[in-house]
Amino acid sequence: MADKNLSNVVNELENSPVNSHQAQQNQQKKNDRRHQDALNHDKSSDLEHL
Repeated sequence: MADKNLSNVVNELENSPVNSHQAQQNQQKKNDRRHQDALNHDKSSDLEHL
């Protein structure tokens, strides 16, 4: 398997935005993925039932 970080860099370079609107859209997608990832890994609410 290839280095995931390197693969991500290559993917980002392939998807270079052509204008500021597209750049903002790409950044928002990245932020949304990070936020969803954080929600998926947040286990603190699992302790509320104890």
